[in-house]
Amino acid sequence: MRLGVLDVGSNTVHLLVMDAHPGACPLPAHSHKVELRLAELLDADGAIGAPGIDRLVAVVRDALHTAEEKGCEAVLPFATSAVRDAANADAVLARVKAETGVTLQVLTGEEEARLTFLAARRWFGWSAGKLLLLDIGGGSLEIAYGIDEEPDTAASLPLGAGRLTAGWLPGDPPDPADVRALRRHVRAEIARTVGEFARFGPPDHVVATSKTFKQLARIAGAPGSGEGLYAQRLLSRASLEAWVPKLAGMTVEQRRELPGVSPSRAAQLLAGALVAEAAMDLLGVGAVEICPWALREGVILRRLDHLPE
Repeated sequence: MRLGVLDVGSNTVHLLVMDAHPGACPLPAHSHKVELRLAELLDADGAIGAPGIDRLVAVVRDALHTAEEKGCEAVLPFATSAVRDAANADAVLARVKAETGVTLQVLTGEEEARLTFLAARRWFGWSAGKLLLLDIGGGSLEIAYGIDEEPDTAASLPLGAGRLTAGWLPGDPPDPADVRALRRHVRAEIARTVGEFARFGPPDHVVATSKTFKQLARIAGAPGSGEGLYAQRLLSRASLEAWVPKLAGMTVEQRRELPGVSPSRAAQLLAGALVAEAAMDLLGVGAVEICPWALREGVILRRLDHLPE
């Protein structure tokens, strides 16, 4: 069957169309993505303003049209931290429902972590053993750990690259004092959760998902997208630690010139690098392997798991 996953995230609204069947690997058929940056559209009260809601409604309506044109039997719509944390989340959801007919399922941070973990587990398989997952989105950081398809523990922290950039790094290039303040904040937040994961012992394999990790791995020398989906892509903590001060000294325009860095994400790359560096350091991770599958694939896989036989 052909399914569409409509992901209303902190950075983008992304419709991923996939051909999926129980017991088979989901195959991407079409991708429709619009940069909306909801995490950066919050007003002083933490609400998404009227222009942002108008834009969201229009983008969701357009995504539904695309899903229909591509022959989707069903669309699985969900929203993550930008809507979840908005002060007017209920009003936003009601407006989207009234004007498009779409009921966005707002995932909790833990649900987001668990579904992403499921996708990583299916990608790497049982031979990966005890799996530790790191995912940096626009609004939040997800961490999950376990040996089965359901993680033994999962956490979501408000440490997304977009959220932190908007709130902590106004300069271009950023003021060194702002970078140090953000680094302290990130490490204090992550340190609160370390014990929850450490009690399960060291993982056998550590994986990372998200555009942030993919771009960090690419600038550190990992193969580009032209090498294909199955090329192994690694990011070591040592190479990341070497890149953080370089990124801190660059303007957004200079970051855009780095290999694999999309122009729209260049401003967020430093904040994402600080989160990645802190998570890897505090969790005792020497290197991560980039997983091509993430939350959207997890949503598809969970849907397939619950189809009647």
